[in-house]
Amino acid sequence: MSKSQARRRVVVTGMGVVTPIGTTVDEFWTSIRAGKSGVSELGGFPLEDLKILIAAQIKDFDHKARLKHFKRDRIITLADRYSWFAAAAADEAVKMSGLEMPLTNPYRSACIVGSGAGGLVTFETAYRDLFILQKRATHPLTLLRIIGSSAAAHVGIEFGVKGPTFATCSACSTASHAIGLARDYIRDGIVDVAIAGASESVINYGTMKAWQALHVLSPEGCFPFAKKRNGTVLSEGAGILVLESLEHAQARGATILAELSGFGMASDSQDMVKPTVEGPSVAMQDALTDAGIQPAQIDYLNAHGTATADNDINETKAIKNVFGDHAYKLAISSTKSMTGHPLGAGGGIEAVACIKAMQDGFVPATIGLDEPGEGCDLDYIPNVGREKTVTYAMSNSFAFGGLNAVLVFGPPPA
Repeated sequence: MSKSQARRRVVVTGMGVVTPIGTTVDEFWTSIRAGKSGVSELGGFPLEDLKILIAAQIKDFDHKARLKHFKRDRIITLADRYSWFAAAAADEAVKMSGLEMPLTNPYRSACIVGSGAGGLVTFETAYRDLFILQKRATHPLTLLRIIGSSAAAHVGIEFGVKGPTFATCSACSTASHAIGLARDYIRDGIVDVAIAGASESVINYGTMKAWQALHVLSPEGCFPFAKKRNGTVLSEGAGILVLESLEHAQARGATILAELSGFGMASDSQDMVKPTVEGPSVAMQDALTDAGIQPAQIDYLNAHGTATADNDINETKAIKNVFGDHAYKLAISSTKSMTGHPLGAGGGIEAVACIKAMQDGFVPATIGLDEPGEGCDLDYIPNVGREKTVTYAMSNSFAFGGLNAVLVFGPPPA
């Protein structure tokens, strides 16, 4: 992991999202401010014998209309759903950044767009075609659709990125790892510009059965840190940032949204499902150290907050470990209470929530938090967001397998 004092500063100049509560940054943030839930009755495919009948699905997303202006990537509208989300979010982020295309030096750019699962919608369709409908072949683009790096390739093609282009995969920490790695590439002088984040679209019959078998899905809703929490809710979407070196952004007169000040990573190295307190604690402390700030300087923490019994109590303990007395003064929330759990895309979407909180002076709520769970005794901003000056914000991503990644955002450099 790079050390900030010896590296170039890295800033955010663009951001884009596709979520169940808004398919642009403005729509998403309006819903966040309103405390809107994206969880609804499951639909869009045969439910057959499913017992979990809710999810946070993206509805009324017209990929052909949203991506019809793409010029270089001519088959994006024929790609998997997760690639559509990535392409739409990246397009919004690039437009917001004001970067001129084609890039002046495409070999000095990177595109790191991950996915925890890749093209699972395509997988299911292909298997139904072969094993249920007894078709003799799958769609000719099946292979290209399912690959976990397809979204990165599609985005890289459209925007002419010729430097490092690949996907990260670390379950629910995927986007945060992608953003952190892109930050390091810029800090280390490998590239000047990066498009980074993740996309996910896994809501289908087979995936619902798999998650149902693990007994971590709620049949009622996503209620992080609440006494009534009984599991998470599957979601889908994408969150993408455009990152640049400070010098590159200033040279072209870009509007700087925030500085990506710190990045921390740690692995529990203990269990595939049960999280530890130590791993998240080390990742948060490393991110603070990398940012060169004290724990008390964090004004808002976007928690991983999945609403599972183990995660919420362990994350609370880890926050207390790192922040000490400040933990009880810290504004904390889980926006998954509104978006559901978009798996690998979570860190990208939540990074946007952190930056908007800084810009708007408003911290999102944890909706559905009527009574805190045992041991969940911090300020999780229950039910209604609040006005608050946010100078530094932290975003936590903790994944199956004990894979932890933490981002710290600071104000635009003066």
